[in-house]
Amino acid sequence: MMLAKTKLARFLPVWAGSRLAMFAAALLSACGDLPQPFKGAPGAEAKRLAEPPPARLAVITPSNALLTDAASREFAASLAAGLQDMEVPAVPEKLRPGDWQLVTTAEQRNGAVVPIYTVLNSQSKPEGKAEGKPVPLAAWAEAKPATLQQEAVAAAPEITNLLTSIQSARQRADPNSLYNRAARVFVADVTGAPGDGNAALTRYMREKLSQLGPVVQNTEAGADFIVRGQVRTVPVPGGLVRVEIQWFLYDPKGDQRGDVIQLNEVPPYTLNPYWGDVALAVAQEAAGGVRDAILTQSGRRHPRSQMDTNLSH
Repeated sequence: MMLAKTKLARFLPVWAGSRLAMFAAALLSACGDLPQPFKGAPGAEAKRLAEPPPARLAVITPSNALLTDAASREFAASLAAGLQDMEVPAVPEKLRPGDWQLVTTAEQRNGAVVPIYTVLNSQSKPEGKAEGKPVPLAAWAEAKPATLQQEAVAAAPEITNLLTSIQSARQRADPNSLYNRAARVFVADVTGAPGDGNAALTRYMREKLSQLGPVVQNTEAGADFIVRGQVRTVPVPGGLVRVEIQWFLYDPKGDQRGDVIQLNEVPPYTLNPYWGDVALAVAQEAAGGVRDAILTQSGRRHPRSQMDTNLSH
């Protein structure tokens, strides 16, 4: 019987350049002579993934929001920061070809100001609107940075949910979208593992992922997603080896759409020369996370009320 820790990390460069990490640890045990340090269920939170998309959301400096020019620029920057915290790649910059837009206006209602957020697609056509919380007229006119930041932070989840709804509707309306069919996936050969780890991890990932719904094919041609696994091992105190296994999900253009990280410290003999049941347990656990990322990218799963970040152009 062996006591070990497994961590899967969700890294979030999603819609932005920042990375956040969320870890969940599970208490694991194994029976028999061969330890199985990666076997177990780390929980839903631990399997939440990153889906960095290629597109940007340009947060346009408001011109009709009842703010001064300086306050408008401040508010655009605060909105972008709030959306980045929600893993949206929002930037308070000039519009570039292919960008989606967030346009902010404001209305006076019953002695208060209500911000209105309109999302435009890459053709500058409206896709939907969300309203912010009413702000007292005097406070809005004063436009203190704290007031603008507070409104931006409060609006970010509503805007993110709007983006999620837009993407879901677009996916459902397209009969050829991944929302309406199984994804075709190519699992490339794993690299970096000692012993027979590369071959074992590749074989088991292909097997376990295919059991979860995606069509796993033996060629990259025509695949909707490509999965690439990398292994790093580093000696650590106590005569153990720290193993980091990272699974990357890419689209056919080579843009990263998700990743899963598995971390553990194990005795060296566990991985040399044969991985055996360890590889099986690693792949079985990671396949669920990869499947979840594929479902999210397909518009069929929205973790933490997060938008599916693959906004179509």
